[in-house]
Amino acid sequence: MSPQSDSRHGNGHGHAHGHGHGHGHGHSDIDWEVMATHLENNGELQLPILRRTAARLGELLGPAKAVRRILDIGSGPGVMTCVFAETFTDAETVAVDGTLGLLERTLARAERLGLGGRVAVRHAELPEGLVGGDEHGEGGLGTADLVWSSKAVHHLGDQQEALNALAGVLRPGGLLAVAEGGLPMRYLPRDIGIGTPGLQARLDAAQERWFATMRAELPGSTSAVEDWPAMLGRAGLTDVGSFTFLLDLPAPLGETARAFLHAHLTRLRDSMSESLDDDDCTTLDVLLDPEAPEGILRRPDAFLLSATTVCTGVRPAR
Repeated sequence: MSPQSDSRHGNGHGHAHGHGHGHGHGHSDIDWEVMATHLENNGELQLPILRRTAARLGELLGPAKAVRRILDIGSGPGVMTCVFAETFTDAETVAVDGTLGLLERTLARAERLGLGGRVAVRHAELPEGLVGGDEHGEGGLGTADLVWSSKAVHHLGDQQEALNALAGVLRPGGLLAVAEGGLPMRYLPRDIGIGTPGLQARLDAAQERWFATMRAELPGSTSAVEDWPAMLGRAGLTDVGSFTFLLDLPAPLGETARAFLHAHLTRLRDSMSESLDDDDCTTLDVLLDPEAPEGILRRPDAFLLSATTVCTGVRPAR
């Protein structure tokens, strides 16, 4: 996961692992295993939204559509995978990821929640791992009635081809749901009493530059207008639409949300310092100071607000 995945595009609840989960220093080299706890904490914060999302997808599928198999593409530590298993009680839910440590976390989470018998994992690099195999996944991922991917497609060079591949594993009448839209996460007032006001706007700009470089460095990087509903239509899907849910955690935040924001700001400080001026770097240092009253772990005005947009489309019945 990149800093963009949970801020530029809202709080991510899933993660791509087709490229860049090693220990390199490029923009697309991301060590997902190191970020595992942060990813799972993020998912925990998002649970109310994830459950509403799963319920909404069930409504879109309708009572006449039997959901027997679900693929969670770029599943990360499996928070959404387990939500699907809780929601669709007759389905096998399969977490698909390229990082073995995150798949192990998924299985452990499923066992803790009593879902171990209905959650499976598949180790696969994306997008290559999407092709081939029978409907049960022998030789590939197989097919599914519901395919979910959150903040994963933007880590793949050709986003349209990735959507084409995701649509291709749907069974007739199946639903593809992709969470790639939304709004940048907000968590501080414009003027926080230290440094120059407008820090978050400057962090947003730095992250946009980071994101553009990350995309350009991906293998097979292809520019595309990120009109996700139109892209789903080009993938051959019908009944294309979207919905948005808001995560609103007002101030004062609890310890879990504060810890998440501290980890988020730490990543920004580590990865964005070269593109920020000295004043903003100093401000980030104060925000990260666990003893400072102005720090993110103590200040009373910290909040968490994000909007996640999910785009959906249906594979036409034969």
